[in-house]
Amino acid sequence: MGFKCGIVGLPNVGKSTLFNALTKGNSAVANFPFCTIKPNTGVVLVPDSRIDKLAEIVSPKNIVNAFIEFVDIAGLVKGASKGEGLGNQFLSNIRETHAIAHVVRCFKDDNISHVYNNIDPKRDVDVINSELILADFETCEKSILSLEKKIKFNKDIEKLLIVLNKCLNHLKNFFMLRTLFLDENEKKLIHYLRFLTLKPIIYIANINEEKESFYFLKQLNMIAQKDRCSVIPIHSSLESDLIKMNKNEQKSFMKEFKIKNLGLKKVIMSGYNILNLITFFTVGKKEIRAWSISKGTTSINAAHKIHSDIKKGFIRVQIIKYLDFIKYQNETKLKELGKIRSEGKLYKVQDGDIVHFLFNI
Repeated sequence: MGFKCGIVGLPNVGKSTLFNALTKGNSAVANFPFCTIKPNTGVVLVPDSRIDKLAEIVSPKNIVNAFIEFVDIAGLVKGASKGEGLGNQFLSNIRETHAIAHVVRCFKDDNISHVYNNIDPKRDVDVINSELILADFETCEKSILSLEKKIKFNKDIEKLLIVLNKCLNHLKNFFMLRTLFLDENEKKLIHYLRFLTLKPIIYIANINEEKESFYFLKQLNMIAQKDRCSVIPIHSSLESDLIKMNKNEQKSFMKEFKIKNLGLKKVIMSGYNILNLITFFTVGKKEIRAWSISKGTTSINAAHKIHSDIKKGFIRVQIIKYLDFIKYQNETKLKELGKIRSEGKLYKVQDGDIVHFLFNI
């Protein structure tokens, strides 16, 4: 299963434009609400200069980057938690993702309608967040009522009910669950409910080149500070045009308009980071591949990421640190210097580890 980041927001804020730019795809983009009803899913490669440097040394036949999936979810509206605008379906789509990229419109354009007829980032964020909170409140309340009927038959339910009541009180005060302190055991207990407001989030400010846009961006930054998350500004329509150009045209255009970095790359990396992912590498003449795993994953579970047989027959894993490989570029030299380490199944794989699994089946 891949790691999924859901792109959400009000209708006509630029979600599909962003999605197309990220995936270089062509999902429906139109000037009316609910243009996207079924969620579009796209696989996005994670840019990583390390894999390019490894390829320069090894010259493999094939190079495979790590990836994450972005899901373009139709625009939510006020009342979505009660089914308005196909809201239940769209909220269900968000529940299937691991993190949220919330697109907020921070530009004026008379040619592109807004569901509320004016630009107000705070109001727009509040509408979406309120719907997520209300949906979680309903999920939490229903679960508590159901579990209370079963408690006399299963005493373990008591622990779960304590956590759920803690969540319910937080939601009742209109706070997102990610701002509630929950220890790891509490999070595991409620994981099966896939609460929307417990998912990590980034705000994506869809801007243009007008001065007013930066005033709206400033407003969104203040909101994000309060919500303890980051903001990525991106000119979606401009970057959509940029990715259609060849490298020379792109370079020339960026130089002319003094664009230092593409916001798209920041969006991808922020998605990767809020999903709490790290990368390890398998390196050989046939293929160099980057693999995404959650931070804290043990070597035996990293082995399963490659193939279930490797996990089944796991003996040990050999680890080379990325910087050591770049420095010495030779396995014999690395062995002589003791830079190839053997670890057992409980070793926590680190970002940048080059791994070789020894197994027997």
